[in-house]
Amino acid sequence: MTFAPLKNDRFLRALKREPVDMTPVWMMRQAGRYLPEYRATREKAGGFMDLCMNADLACEVTLQPLERYPLDAAILFSDILTIPDAMGLGLYFETGEGPRFRKVVRTAADVAALPIPDVESDLGYVMKAVSTIRRELNGRVPLIGFSGSPWTLATYMVEGGSSRDFRHLKAMAYEQPEVTHQLLDKLAQTVIAYLNAQIRHGAQAVQIFDTWGGALSAEAYKEFSLRYMKQIVDGLIRDHDGRPVPVILFTKNGGLWLESMVSTGCDALGLDWTINIGDARRQVGDRVALQGNMDPAVLYSSPASIRAEVKRILEDFGDHPGHIFNLGHGITPEVDPEHARVFIEAVHEFSAK
Repeated sequence: MTFAPLKNDRFLRALKREPVDMTPVWMMRQAGRYLPEYRATREKAGGFMDLCMNADLACEVTLQPLERYPLDAAILFSDILTIPDAMGLGLYFETGEGPRFRKVVRTAADVAALPIPDVESDLGYVMKAVSTIRRELNGRVPLIGFSGSPWTLATYMVEGGSSRDFRHLKAMAYEQPEVTHQLLDKLAQTVIAYLNAQIRHGAQAVQIFDTWGGALSAEAYKEFSLRYMKQIVDGLIRDHDGRPVPVILFTKNGGLWLESMVSTGCDALGLDWTINIGDARRQVGDRVALQGNMDPAVLYSSPASIRAEVKRILEDFGDHPGHIFNLGHGITPEVDPEHARVFIEAVHEFSAK
């Protein structure tokens, strides 16, 4: 596949810790329910998974925020739970309850019965979306591919959906560590194949969302989350079409474990808002780039307050290469789209100075 050359590569240059004219910015969940045009397209699709499985509509919603805002990257519109769905667990969405699975994984037999999907056929709709989006971007900005981390995927598969305490999976991890490792290893193998397929189809950087790794103790995090993210980083295509393919690790509430995360060999760490970005930079030095880390709730405040917080984070990071500005987690549905504009434009304005 041949794609148009990249016109704006400041996101990829920042990931390599090279100098940029201004700090690049994108938002987790930038294609989402806060945008009226997204809500209209989702309604047209019929449902969330119908939207994910239609390459043209997935492309349409991926590009919507780029039509509104001067963002420096696009991220594939999909869901982390496509992998367990492809393993036959029957993903569905309950109104007001989030994702659920018809089958749960609770025993050694359940884990043994899980197939490792063929990502090109079982998840072919994702690959079609990646290549469609990359073509339609026409070199405007880079395209980010993504997956959930094995631990995060396992929380949904074992709990049967979202959870506050992860009691079934945590009990399994402490009582039957060998069964838990078998599940996580199957997931890591699948994530490697899934992300490599996204890279072959056009993703120019990839992010691993370890949304629930921060719910673990320090020892359990290393054993059940970090170990498998390192396995994934080791298995990824790191160079494609004559260009490096950077890897971003994002563990929500992972600020205590930055040193360990750097040791995986990733190119960048995503930070949530619970750590000062200047402190994080002093800790990791110039070994990795840092992405983040404004509290998404700041977007509910006034434009003046949003601008002040952007300025503070840029000043805390300091005049060093290797910063990608982002929120510390996904933008929330109730945010005023104009407040998102204030945020994005402030990043460029203050960092260009």
